Amino acid sequence: MSERLFVLLQHALPKLALTRLAGRIAGAQGGALTRRLITRFIARYGVNMAEAAQPDPAAYPTFNDFFTRALKPGVRPLAASRLVCPVDGAISQFGDIHAGRVFQAKGRDYSAAALLADKTAAHAFDDGVFATIYLSPRDYHRIHMPCAGTLKSMTYVPGELYSVNPATARGVDALFARNERVVCLFDSPVGEFALVLVGATIVGSMATVWHGAVNPPRPGEVVRWDYRGQGIQLAKGEEMGRFLLGSTVVLLFPKAAGLAFNPEWAPARAVRMGEAMAD
Repeated sequence: MSERLFVLLQHALPKLALTRLAGRIAGAQGGALTRRLITRFIARYGVNMAEAAQPDPAAYPTFNDFFTRALKPGVRPLAASRLVCPVDGAISQFGDIHAGRVFQAKGRDYSAAALLADKTAAHAFDDGVFATIYLSPRDYHRIHMPCAGTLKSMTYVPGELYSVNPATARGVDALFARNERVVCLFDSPVGEFALVLVGATIVGSMATVWHGAVNPPRPGEVVRWDYRGQGIQLAKGEEMGRFLLGSTVVLLFPKAAGLAFNPEWAPARAVRMGEAMAD
């Protein structure tokens, strides 16, 4: 299927209905049917269960339990760099934020203000840097802290549910500022930073460790939570959230941090949680 046709089909698909159906299936304790689904998924996508804390596919009562599986201790050591990669996945894009715009793909970008749904918050990242990382179905789907941070706020932003794979990023304008998302702002040793969890087709839920499932419900409007003064602190490499089915994270950092990305990084390169991201 051509990329153009793939994108056109997404415009027509009932994405929310498909996402709700997938969420119900993934959360169901289906016994033998669930075990068969998990086994076929592992074979189809080449999931490395040797890294899982529980390597037996039959031990997971639901597909969601399997999909958000924990890893064995020590399989993702943390680099000594200022920032570590927060997820397993593949680099979509990274680099400088120019005039408040974040690069998406050739010929396409979007505004940091639209991504965060907050013009004031976006100013903190003027002339800063960003990184966008795509999590494929085979990847580990817990999200970790790139550095130590104190939570300031969380915002649920309603939106579309387009796929976030590379083909869609090349074909849909402002994809990451258009899809449903959860925006988390932290204070940290490198300054304020944003970690944005971007939803997608059949991503049944996004969750954080301090709140639990953020969606569903899907109220159809922006919802904000203020955590300033509550002292919610997370260490470098500590889990901060997870996707129930795969998606993308976008990170924004301020200019004042003076960050230099890992010279080995490049678009489409596979990355692992804990590897050096920037110094």
